[in-house]
Amino acid sequence: MGRIWKFFIYILLFALAAIICFPVVFMFVGALMQDWELTEYLGPVLGNAEGMASWSFLPRAPTLEPVVELLLDSPQYFVMFWNSMKLSLCILAGQLLFGMPSAWALARYSFPGRKFLLLLYIVLMLMPFQVLMLPEYLVLNRLGLIDTHLAVILPSAFSTFPVFIMYRFFRGIPETLLEAAQIDGAGELQVFGQIGVPLGSAGVVSAAILGFLESWNMIEQPMTFLKTESLWPLSLFLPDIGLTEAGMGFAAAVFMLVPALLVFLCGQDYLEQGIAAAALKE
Repeated sequence: MGRIWKFFIYILLFALAAIICFPVVFMFVGALMQDWELTEYLGPVLGNAEGMASWSFLPRAPTLEPVVELLLDSPQYFVMFWNSMKLSLCILAGQLLFGMPSAWALARYSFPGRKFLLLLYIVLMLMPFQVLMLPEYLVLNRLGLIDTHLAVILPSAFSTFPVFIMYRFFRGIPETLLEAAQIDGAGELQVFGQIGVPLGSAGVVSAAILGFLESWNMIEQPMTFLKTESLWPLSLFLPDIGLTEAGMGFAAAVFMLVPALLVFLCGQDYLEQGIAAAALKE
């Protein structure tokens, strides 16, 4: 009986994996199709053709033309790519610069209102962008930052989620180790930089990975705060694709996936530790 249950569980896991991987396979196959084949399959969805949309897991006439067109004939793609890199790296730097000291203070110091402040961080972390969009827009507009990259960078650089992830790891550092360092004459900055950060590096790296993935794929923030197309990140390049540019859109999606996939694979172990730590109770 146990073997039968295991068999059904394996079948279920395989089916779920197939469903999850289908969009990725769909994307890679579409990047190898010619325009006439994409028109035949996606015309009822992206064009004015009648009937039902269909798809094939193998292109009938594979081609690299969409990739060549994207890399050689689409300067807009490279502008948006570097905009995405700029936004993601600046946001990541801000999250680490402001998040690490904040997480350390919440984890290691006792002060009035600490638990309330931690609760506030959690509440802000759970709030979606739609809730904060109007207040952020009003503040940024008042500061004259609308339609600049700072309008996207500043709110995200002070995100509370990386603080919460790093807080869990800093909290797990043995107090006796920190006290021993202080007895040896280490100052607060030395304890933080030479003991806290190295021992909490798993949390710092996992927070950095999650921060990069979130900022690399953000759509609503740049769509709300950026009006000039030359400032748009790569995530806004894809929604503007029609049937005539479908092949190039699939190719762009593949290249957009590569940096996020590399970051995820390089820090997968740290990311799993970060998710596990975030799930622990105080």
